[in-house]
Amino acid sequence: MLRPSAFTAPGRFWRGNLHTHSTNSDGVLPPEEVCRRYKAEGYDFLALTDHFIGLYGYPMTDTRPYRDAGFTTLIGAELHSGAQSNGELWHILAVGLPDDFAPPATTSFIAEPGQETGPEIAARAVAAGAFVAIAHPQWSGLTLADARSITAAHAVEIYNHGCATGCDRPDGAGIADLLLTEGRRLTLIATDDAHFSEPDHFGGWVMVKATENTPEALLAALKRGDFYSSQGPEIRDIRVEGDKAIVECSAAASVVAMGWGTGAKGVHGHSMTRCEVPLDRLLGSPWIRISVIDAAGKRAWSNPIWREAGKNPRIL
Repeated sequence: MLRPSAFTAPGRFWRGNLHTHSTNSDGVLPPEEVCRRYKAEGYDFLALTDHFIGLYGYPMTDTRPYRDAGFTTLIGAELHSGAQSNGELWHILAVGLPDDFAPPATTSFIAEPGQETGPEIAARAVAAGAFVAIAHPQWSGLTLADARSITAAHAVEIYNHGCATGCDRPDGAGIADLLLTEGRRLTLIATDDAHFSEPDHFGGWVMVKATENTPEALLAALKRGDFYSSQGPEIRDIRVEGDKAIVECSAAASVVAMGWGTGAKGVHGHSMTRCEVPLDRLLGSPWIRISVIDAAGKRAWSNPIWREAGKNPRIL
């Protein structure tokens, strides 16, 4: 039997958003009010990740004053340096950065020759202790070659709520699945990317399993992959037993198991809280991930579950 670590690790689930902006960069609310609103909405933690560029004075927004017994914060930033293949500036999410993380030579949102590359700044952030994710692949116009180059990342944004409300480009699943098929052991995060200039908040989050709601425990759990992501549905357990996945969740209309290529199988019903999904159509994929979809179309996503690698029968 295989189970994702989110359902075997000790502790409880804590709800948090990992991608947020304030008036320290291009958000419209000051940090204190951003933190107040997330706490009021029932979040347990928040990472305020302002744009780390010269235009805003390279902010590493200090949210420590807004922590209390029931709400904590992680220190982070959205890093930018170098050009993607389309010529636009890289966006790299880094949570758990030290205060003395050295700024890149990035003065504005336009890539300039001679800058540190995206892969280089991502690797530097990981080396400094951060949890690093490839931000909004669809919105960025990220190619597979771009994504492959970020070898130090822990995760991909599978859903970005600000990109959903602002431009209908919220998706990271396509890029993530291709990287998984190439053997990259990445996790999947849902985020807000909230600026509060439009309805871009409280729409995507992570549920992190940890023994306590502290920055240190949450960051360690994120790096281990002890979490799932959601727009609303709860995933309570996942077990892979032989040729089926057993999923326990809040009331769902569909539960879908996915693997490489066209390998996928969905089970559909009404207010399902336990579901067995046959895996025979997943083509022997070495990884499986689960989506839980409720009657309103909102989703929750597991991290990939890795099993013994098979050989794709469609590749000769």
